[in-house]
Amino acid sequence: MEEELKNFIKVWVSAIISISYCYHISTRIKAGVFRLLFVLPVCVLFLVAPLFFSSVHFSGSIAFFLSWLANFKLILFAFDQGPLFPYPPSLSRFVCFTCFAIKQQQNPNSQNDQLPKWVFALKVAIFGILLHVYDYKQHLSPMVLLVLYSLYIYLELEIFFMVVKVLVSITLGCDLEPQSNEPYLATSLQDFWGRRWNLIVPAILRPAVYVPARRITEQKMSSDQSLFLGVLATFIVSGVVHELIFFCFTREMPTGEVTWFFVLHGVCTAVEVVVKRTAFARRWRMSPIVSRVLTVGFVVVTSGWLFFPPLIRSGMIERLVNEILLSIDLVKP
Repeated sequence: MEEELKNFIKVWVSAIISISYCYHISTRIKAGVFRLLFVLPVCVLFLVAPLFFSSVHFSGSIAFFLSWLANFKLILFAFDQGPLFPYPPSLSRFVCFTCFAIKQQQNPNSQNDQLPKWVFALKVAIFGILLHVYDYKQHLSPMVLLVLYSLYIYLELEIFFMVVKVLVSITLGCDLEPQSNEPYLATSLQDFWGRRWNLIVPAILRPAVYVPARRITEQKMSSDQSLFLGVLATFIVSGVVHELIFFCFTREMPTGEVTWFFVLHGVCTAVEVVVKRTAFARRWRMSPIVSRVLTVGFVVVTSGWLFFPPLIRSGMIERLVNEILLSIDLVKP
């Protein structure tokens, strides 16, 4: 653990220096391919950074924040696009907005539809219960285990992102956008992926993949076909990136299951978006309760089919739980 902590500090110090370098070249090199050439060495460093760790949480957080989010943000930044443009007013904000899954709140008065703060406390309590329930997983049915895995991954990410958001918000002294918006309330796949789950990701993939794909395809095909291919391309890229993150977790060669999970959701989301534009869909509306059950059920079932198997086979979920329990033991008085 001591060696892991040393590597963790070294990686983040290197990341801060590298991002500071990117911030300063923005004033000296015009946006475009030439600036991208100066940014690419940083992207390569961020790509290999997770391989210095054996801890699932350390390698996973570095893979998500640096290899995935920071790299995409910096590539977009090279062309004056994405979440880092317009440039944050200070180096500290530029570093934080590059490294973490955060975005400055554009309209602080738009938080009226968020759930009460006690809901987060309830999530923490449920997460604590899940840690103990996991000890009895051998007595649980496959379907209950599937729900358990889904809840565990969601709640750990939710708590982790909230802690990061609070710490960064206090450090920077500014309001930040929520990282997610209660995904279990999604009424459609478009709602789930685009407006509720891990909101910084669609904010990056939209200008990086969806918009260019639409711009290229709409010149040669209909609007619906272009939309379909744009959505599908976005999910394929997301699938490939998740394969990279899973490799950092498991150190095992990708099986393609995670990519197929996102291809499946990309096709279904694209079909859903196209169908919603028809006159029939505008006249007919499904009950919100039914649509939520179908949406969340589809996500959970397909996760059990394609998303979780690589993690279960590698023992990664057990390692996640064990590392959390070890951390709790270390901080106990």
